[in-house]
Amino acid sequence: MTFSAGQIAMLIQGKIDGDPEIKVGSFGKIEEAKQGQLAFLANPKYEEYLYTTQASVIIINESQQLKQPLTATLIRVADAYSAFAGLLAKYQELVTQQMTGIQEPSFISSTAKIGEHVFVGAFAYVGENVKIGNGVKIFPQVFLGDNVSIDDNTILHPGVKVYHDCVIGKNVTVHAGSIIGSDGFGFAPQADGSFKKVPQIGNVVIEDGVEIGANATIDRATIGSTLIRSGAKLDNLIQVAHNVEVGSNTVIAAQAGVSGSTKLGNNVMIGGQAGIVGHISIADGTRINAQSGVSKSIKIPKSAVTGSPAFDYTAALRSQAISRSLPEMEKRLKELEAIVKKLLAS
Repeated sequence: MTFSAGQIAMLIQGKIDGDPEIKVGSFGKIEEAKQGQLAFLANPKYEEYLYTTQASVIIINESQQLKQPLTATLIRVADAYSAFAGLLAKYQELVTQQMTGIQEPSFISSTAKIGEHVFVGAFAYVGENVKIGNGVKIFPQVFLGDNVSIDDNTILHPGVKVYHDCVIGKNVTVHAGSIIGSDGFGFAPQADGSFKKVPQIGNVVIEDGVEIGANATIDRATIGSTLIRSGAKLDNLIQVAHNVEVGSNTVIAAQAGVSGSTKLGNNVMIGGQAGIVGHISIADGTRINAQSGVSKSIKIPKSAVTGSPAFDYTAALRSQAISRSLPEMEKRLKELEAIVKKLLAS
């Protein structure tokens, strides 16, 4: 597919500076782009490439001042990064909209209900009483257990497994290899030292606009639902345990883990490899630094914590500054001790 600069400008509400008829057919990074490609500049760190790139069309901030003439056509927008991200989303939507039909071999139960313009890839399995909305894309080797519900325009990438009774909303993206609704880690200790499995009879509910990265695992609830609220974004390799609630527009970076029955508020930001214990709550807008270990509830909204166990971010920085000064402080303390001894001796 090719688009003119004028068509692109219309999509992202930008202003043309150059030839509106020039066409592009693919995207490229500004430092590597070739003729016929579209690039963007948002970070001043890459400004030097604005004058050396071979890109035919470049999206830039409307405030960007040019230091020398350019051959590329420019599209000026209020926020180049957001405009480019939106354009990529529209392009991806156009590509996926063209995918429809059911590939063979695949299994679809006779009791499943499938909407319009749905794509089901080869070797997919769709169980009893599954409901699939309009425009859903199910890539090869996806498994949908009995009574699963998938709402409109959701995309399940190759190898995604959705266990029975789970519910996924509209415009959700789940990347390859992720597992939704596996058993929660529930075992009751016995008198003889063994552990007896506690049946996990709940489900997982994922609301609209959620994105889940590759090889993430979201466990089903023991009773009730594990909840991923609207707009949440989960990175690759994340563990969300049974009965957890992840608030709206909360973001969790790779390799983080949230233990059972913990409730994350809205707009929480969790860094990579952070660990959160079970049965606590995290207030709205909290920021948890990478590799932090959170062992108790955070009740004050918009808190920032770091370390293990995690505590106030600013206080932690002061502690780190003091710890770096300890050798010098020890030296000064010894000098003071020597002075005191001399004074006492005299």
